[in-house]
This record gives sequence, C-alpha cells and structure tokens, in this order.
Amino acid sequence: MNRKLKFKGSLRRYFRWPFYLTILLIIITVAIFFIDVRAGAVAAEGVGLYVLVSVLMMHKSQNRILKEFVSFGMKFKGLEQQILHNMELPAAILDDRGKIIWTNHAFSLITGNENDNDRGINVIFPALSVKNLPTLPDKETVEETLTYGDNLYRAVMKCVSVKEIFEETDLVEGLDDKTEIVILSLIDETELQTYIRKNEEEKAVLALAYLDNYDEALQSVEEVRQSLLIALIDRKMTRYFSDVDAIVRKIEKDKYFIVMRKNSLQQLMEEKFQILNEVKAVNIGNEMAVTLSIGVGLGSSAFLQNYEYSRIAIEMALGRGGDQVVVKDGNDVSYFGGKALQVEKNTRVKARVKAQALKEFMSSKDRVVVMGHKITDVDALGAAIGIYRAGKTVGKPVHIVVNDPTTSIRPLMADYLDNPEYEPTMFVDSSQAKDLVDNNTVVIVVDTNKPTYTECPDLLQRTKTIVVLDHHRRGSEVIENAVLSYVEPYASSTCEMVAEILQYFYDGLKLRNIEADCLYAGIIIDTNNFTTRSGVRTFEAAAFLRRNGADVTRVRKMLRDNLESYKARAEAVRSSHIYRNSYAIARCPSEGLESPTVVGAQAANELLNISGVKASFVMTSYNNEIYISARAIDEVNVQLMMEKLGGGGHLNVAGAQVK
Repeated sequence: MNRKLKFKGSLRRYFRWPFYLTILLIIITVAIFFIDVRAGAVAAEGVGLYVLVSVLMMHKSQNRILKEFVSFGMKFKGLEQQILHNMELPAAILDDRGKIIWTNHAFSLITGNENDNDRGINVIFPALSVKNLPTLPDKETVEETLTYGDNLYRAVMKCVSVKEIFEETDLVEGLDDKTEIVILSLIDETELQTYIRKNEEEKAVLALAYLDNYDEALQSVEEVRQSLLIALIDRKMTRYFSDVDAIVRKIEKDKYFIVMRKNSLQQLMEEKFQILNEVKAVNIGNEMAVTLSIGVGLGSSAFLQNYEYSRIAIEMALGRGGDQVVVKDGNDVSYFGGKALQVEKNTRVKARVKAQALKEFMSSKDRVVVMGHKITDVDALGAAIGIYRAGKTVGKPVHIVVNDPTTSIRPLMADYLDNPEYEPTMFVDSSQAKDLVDNNTVVIVVDTNKPTYTECPDLLQRTKTIVVLDHHRRGSEVIENAVLSYVEPYASSTCEMVAEILQYFYDGLKLRNIEADCLYAGIIIDTNNFTTRSGVRTFEAAAFLRRNGADVTRVRKMLRDNLESYKARAEAVRSSHIYRNSYAIARCPSEGLESPTVVGAQAANELLNISGVKASFVMTSYNNEIYISARAIDEVNVQLMMEKLGGGGHLNVAGAQVK
C-alpha cells in the first residue's frame, strides 16, 4: 500500500533534486578522471557514498513524510469542519425539496433545536417554501428577507450541483446535473434595519398651511373680536403641532410654515389630521367657519426639493377646494379631508387678474387653439365659444378642437357651421390642430385639468404657452407646464368662469346671441337647471349672458333629447336598485345611442329626485369602457369615491372611467 503512495506536483519536483544533483556530480567526476586518475577515483567514491546515503534516506523517509501529510490533512479537515460548524454566520444545507440536511451550531441556536435535520425549512421559516428555492441554471442565487422572533435576516441561498461535489469519488453513482443542494446563509440585519428605519423616521418633512377663507371669516365677526379669532387659531395650530414635536412659524397673516419629522407625519396621518376639524370648531360668533389647507412635501434628501413638493401640494389642496391636506411623497400623492362643501368667494379680484393675464398671452401670440376634454360636452363647448369671442376681440384667429361631436353639442354647433359670420376652420379635429400649433400659439384647455383627458394631448407638447380654465378639483395628474392656471372648484361650471372673465377681458366686449346661448346652456347643464351648485356668482354670470342676448326658450329647444335617449334614461331609472336604502345604482343602456354617457349623467340626476336617495351611480358601457356618473345632494362626497376608481369631479358631481 505504501509503495502506491507517490508524490506529485511541486512536491514531486522538489524531491527529484538529489537525482539531478547526482547526474551533475557524475559528470564532474568523469572530468576529474581526465585530469588525474587518482583524484577521479576519490571523487567517484564520494559520489557513490552520496548516492547510497540519498537512496537510503529517500526510501526510509518517504513513508514517514506521507504519513505526516495525511495526518496534517486529516487534522486540517477536522479544523475546517470545526470552524464551519462553530462560525458565527448561521448556515444550513438543504435538499431540492427544502429538507434540512446539515446545520451549523449558530443556525441551531437561532432555531433553538440541535436536531433540525430532516425538517422542512418552511416549518422554521414559512417564507422559504420550495418555490422560493434557487434552481440551476435559472436562479443560481436567491435572496429573501425573513423575520424570525424579534430579528430580521437576509437569507442568501446558493444552488450547487451534487454531481460536481461527488464526481471524483466512488461513494455514489447515477447522479445527473438536476441533482442539487442549496446552501443557506442567514445574515442578521436587525440592527442595520433598525438604524435605517430610525434614519428614515428622523428625516425632515416640510409643510405649508393656509387659512382658506381668512378675509371672509373676519368679515363675518365683529371687529373687536377679529384679533381673538386669529389668536385662537394660532393657539390651536401651535399646540397641535407641538404635541408631535413639530415647529410652526407664521409667515403671513393667513399662512404657516411647519417643520416636522417623518414619524410625526405618520402619527398625524393616522389621526386623519384632526387639526382640520379643530380649526373649523373655533367659533366666537363668526358666521363662517374658518377652514385650513395643508400641503406636505417629503421624499427627497434635498430640503429645497421637499419645499417644492410642499408648494405643489398646497396648490393642489387649494385647487381641490381647500379644507384638506395633500401629502406629496415624491410622485405619490395622498389626500385627507376635503369633505366640506367649497365656499364661494364673493370677490372677483382673481377673475379680473386672470382675465388681464389671458388677454396679454393672447395678444402676444399669433393664434389661439381651444380644446376641452374627450367627448366634448355642453360646458366644454360653451367655454370654448366664450374663449373664441375673446380671441376674436383681440384680432387673433381662433380654432376649437372637437373630434367627434356628440348629439348633445350638435344643435349648438349647427348655428356656426356654414355660417358666413364664422370661419370654416372654427372647428378642427386633432390632426388639423397639430398642424396649427407651434411656439407662437396659445393653447387654452377648458373644463379639464388632466392632460390625458384632453381632446389632443399632443398639443400640450407643441407649445410652451398653455392656459388652463377648469372648475374640477385637482388630482395627482395635472397640466404642470401651464403659464396660466385658473382652477376654481367652487364654480358651478367652466362657462360661469369664462362668463366672468369676459366681463373683465375687454371694455365693450359684446357676445352674439348664439354665443351667449352656448355659455348659458353650459351653466344650465352643469347646474341641472340651477338646482345643483348654484351660487351668487352663478346667477350673476347668467344675468350677464341674458343681457348679451341668451334666450331661455332657444336654449331649452337646443337641449331637448330625442326619443331614444329619453327611453334609455327612463329605462335606467326603472331598472335601478336602491342599496342600503340610500344609494341608487343603475345601468344605462347604450345600444342605439350616439351619446350614451350624457344620457347616463342625466339618469344619475333623475335618480336624485327619488325620496331617501343620498347618492346615485349610473354605469354606461361605451367604447369598451364603463363610464360611471356619480351624483349626490349634500350628505355624500362622491368625488372621493370616484377618485378611488381613477376619476374625480366635485363633492356632489363626479365620474370615472374603468375598463
């Protein structure tokens, strides 16, 4: 057996040096013989003695050296196994079914069981099922995050082919490449994640808080009590945010700047920002309750970016009607509150300022293009007609984008088509509008503030001068690059807003009868004959239009339905179901109708006339989508409901589109 044990590799080359040296000595000895025979004989005897001693030493020490190498190898292997078994990193070996084959001591300490073998790994860690294990060659290494007890681990699993391990041994045979084992290592990241979480919770959050109706509320209380009202609100704000270790500083008479930690924000979000109700509850005889809007910005490591987020958030809160909190975390937006009815502002200062700004933009450009939302309705068309008259007043060519006129707007458009007083290019489609719009064009969007809802979203990328006029509450998707944005959720309709703008746009501006009819019709439709969301300014706008020649009878004739639409609306009401004695839900038939979505909205209005109905929802199938029209009177906020479905609108008039 010992004769079979031979050195190889570098060790074998090392032990051959005596052989090479013997050959060298023999050559030297032969050379000496040629010089001197007696000296050569002596050298030959010395070489012979060297060879004899070397052979004896090699023969006697080979077995001893090999035994020492084997002993060292065995001890090193045992040391290696001992290190692997006692290392602090928990490790285990699993078969391809997730059964535990071997564990080290650290792994057994975690599980509390020295006899983990033959147990399924999913018994200990439910998250590690067979489907999570790595496989060759698709997933050689897989990492998972596990929670065991109070600790958090990162499990690193590496798949190894058993054939590669045993291919040079005679222990087993019949193994193929599909026979695998998994080496599992657990890295304790509890402390690391704790510090990461603490660092995240300690990040600074910036917020802006505005009192929505500061001036109106002060006017509703006695002058001697005005300072007391503001002092009470300041005290509420300071105490509320101080309780969560936040800093509040008043930067203007009705504006506050707030700095807090992220964990403080989480606490306020869980409480749904009770400060909104606390501020409204302040009453010292004021007829109008004070409402508060807050914009919160976070999600960036830069303070300037978070401040920009808070500024965008407060604009969204005010654009949605106020009395709410908007939290902008990077691209994610959350809403809190916003359940109160918007308060109509009596001042028209903003309308006058916006009118003058709009006039300046129109005057500085070569052309005006107006577009509303997809499936243009009466309000969008009426507002576009009003903007048309404003553009013509300053001597600019104006074009209105309408792709597919519905039956609801065709009677209104009929007065302009083939009318010599109006250009043939007054109405254009999207393809024609794209050829008209450039950087010298002002694009005005009416009755929507969402870019994807417009008749031609591409127009928004073709010019830098964009104006938005809308009465819907803002959502997370807005036209961000608008040079002028006039969004007033308290307004009943966009036609009301445009009618106000026209009064301040140009001295002596005069609407034609058919133009006043279109604007009046838009107000009629969106207010459901002045029964919904009609305020003082709504009637003032209607009075302005009446003075400009709007005729109620003419408008009523244009808005009449055909027989098929009337039957469809009646069928929706007839087949409706009352849910929980408060909510009317109906399906509006769309077969044979040119504008089924309009009929669905009309049916939703009709259902509100039923006693006990708090809100109505009518669903209409059209163009492979379901159009939901939601209506309410005063007890239900349908706008929040529709936002959950990706839509929006107002508190009592909203809608959504779902696949």
